Amino acid sequence: MNDLALYGGIAAALIALFVAVFLVIAPPRPRVPLERRRAPGAVDTSTLTRVTDRTVEAIEGAIHRRGRAPFTAEELEQAGIRMQPSGFVLMVLSASTVLALTGLLLGTGTLWAIPLMLTFAVLGPIGAKVLLSVRAGQRRAKFAEQLDETLSLLAGGLRAGHSLLRAVDAASQETPSPSADELARVVNETRIGRDLGDALDNTATRMKSEDFQWVAQAIAINREVGGNLSEVLDQVGHTIRERNEIRRQVKSLAAEGKMSAWVLILLPVGVFTFLLLTQPNYFAGFFGSIWGIAALVVAAILLIVGSLWMMVVVKVKF
Repeated sequence: MNDLALYGGIAAALIALFVAVFLVIAPPRPRVPLERRRAPGAVDTSTLTRVTDRTVEAIEGAIHRRGRAPFTAEELEQAGIRMQPSGFVLMVLSASTVLALTGLLLGTGTLWAIPLMLTFAVLGPIGAKVLLSVRAGQRRAKFAEQLDETLSLLAGGLRAGHSLLRAVDAASQETPSPSADELARVVNETRIGRDLGDALDNTATRMKSEDFQWVAQAIAINREVGGNLSEVLDQVGHTIRERNEIRRQVKSLAAEGKMSAWVLILLPVGVFTFLLLTQPNYFAGFFGSIWGIAALVVAAILLIVGSLWMMVVVKVKF
């Protein structure tokens, strides 16, 4: 492959992307004199900021026309990422572009240039999805760990004479994130007319917390039949605290098995990738015959099946 033609193609692709984003997707607006647009005391933005804002607006328009986004606002919120979907899409596209160029440079002069470029480009959105899933799981786990402390604050607020909504509001100001964010959302939803029980149920569903579902049910029953809610919350908090202790013990006992599973899963992939990049001729016999390709496909299928099986075995649900 001619390097000059290769880099010329890359430059042409980037120019085409620039033209599509700034001239086709987001056509220029009618120009207005600068002194008429700038408010008194406005800060002059840099060219990079204006280009970024223009790109974000173009992505927002494309998402609006499609009717759905590859990354929704709910996914970003559950992951604790305070960004608009359009801004996150721009960040993922930038990462994919950098990864694609990296793969192209690694494969320059070989037949693997285009496959590596495409493979590295796909790693951007896949990695973003994995990142959102991992961060959402960590956020839910942290919410579950903070729940007993949250219930103690709620019970203390009720014993101090506050109403339930006022106790939830006070707890949202004193607890760390993510409990503070979720309780603040409950308060805001209640203030705009939503029932408190529905807001609590929605939080339990969003955070996938069975323990908080118990709390919502206990509060709903207490609102119907009456009673000392602070004592009920103390008892529920004590039960949740004991469950968390057992959950930590189970997690520590299963940690060794999970680590062994990850080593067995990643070691073949890492060795194959290292040899493919450092000694590509080592696998030339496999890629040069139909039987070699079939052997690699069978090995990949067996690795995937074994990985799924090990992940199911070491996953302890409590």
